[in-house]
Amino acid sequence: MSAQSDKPVGNAEPGFELGADVERGGATDVPEGFASLTNHLLIAMPSLTDPNFSQTVALICEHTDRGALGIVLNKPLPMRLADVFSQMQITPSDDGIAARPVLRGGPVHTDRGFVLHRPGGHWDHTHKVSETIQVTTSRDVLAAMARGDGPADAFIALGYAGWDGGQLEREIRDNAWISVPVDPRVVFELPFEQRWSGAWGLLGVNVGQLSLTAGHA
Repeated sequence: MSAQSDKPVGNAEPGFELGADVERGGATDVPEGFASLTNHLLIAMPSLTDPNFSQTVALICEHTDRGALGIVLNKPLPMRLADVFSQMQITPSDDGIAARPVLRGGPVHTDRGFVLHRPGGHWDHTHKVSETIQVTTSRDVLAAMARGDGPADAFIALGYAGWDGGQLEREIRDNAWISVPVDPRVVFELPFEQRWSGAWGLLGVNVGQLSLTAGHA
């Protein structure tokens, strides 16, 4: 189980690159009968021991028959937004903004960034995950955040998790993951360290009572 394909979903490399702007490809059409997990939370089963994904919860930003792209929501990096601003040559307006944590969004292209945020503002390259969650990958949103007038409830993740066509479905069948429709409160309101258990709570499950061999019905 890898979930580390470096083949991007869409027609362009996703995310802004530190030191450069990289355009995000648009969403592709989902064929009839395909069960897309776009706008779902992907929750690692307790038995998943891959160090990249153990006890993680990821937002599936795009899922088509060609593959999936997700952003891990609960793994802070040992860096702050000030480090990103510095590499992008952006000056923050105050220390509070600069001190915000940055997440490790996944093991693929860790030099590329994603700003997850609630709707609001007009940015050069924004992908609408749902009516309540957007992902922006252009430099203008970072500059706005540095000025203090960026989107509400925004945070930055570096890197992403990618799956080839059919790979995510196989991993779910193999009990590596379980999915649940997104609740924005898990994405934006829970502290990072509570997001994995909070996502399980959406299923009415106390993760501490789960068996390591739990399966799917």
